[in-house]
Amino acid sequence: MQTTAKNVLGTALEPCCGQSRVGFYRDGFCHTGDSDQGRHVVCALVTDAFLQFSLAQGNDLITPRPEWDFAGLKAGDKWCLCASRWTEAHDAGVAPPVLLDACHEKATEIISLEVLQAYA
Repeated sequence: MQTTAKNVLGTALEPCCGQSRVGFYRDGFCHTGDSDQGRHVVCALVTDAFLQFSLAQGNDLITPRPEWDFAGLKAGDKWCLCASRWTEAHDAGVAPPVLLDACHEKATEIISLEVLQAYA
C-alpha cells in the first residue's frame, strides 16, 4: 500500500507490522483520521508490563477475540497504540519501546519527539 503519511521523523510512514490486522484501519500502518478518536499512532513493541497495565486500565489486549478477528497480543508483538494510553503507561513507568519510523507524525501532538526517541 502506498502512503503519503509521515512519521515522527518527517519521512514516509513505515508499516508497524507486516500483518494487516494492525492499526486503526487494520492496514498494517499506524494511520489516523477523523474516525480514529483514540489516535492509534504509536507503533510499539508491547511488553508484559504494558499489557498488564492496559488490562488494569480496562483495555484487555491479551484475550483473543475471534469475533473481532483479534488474536490477542503477547510480549514482543507490534501494535498501534493510542497516544494517550502510551502516555499513561509512560507516566506509570511501563511504556513499551516504539518504532519511530512507524509512529505517525500526529503522535507528536500528544508526546514530544524527545520522549519518543528515548523509547526507540
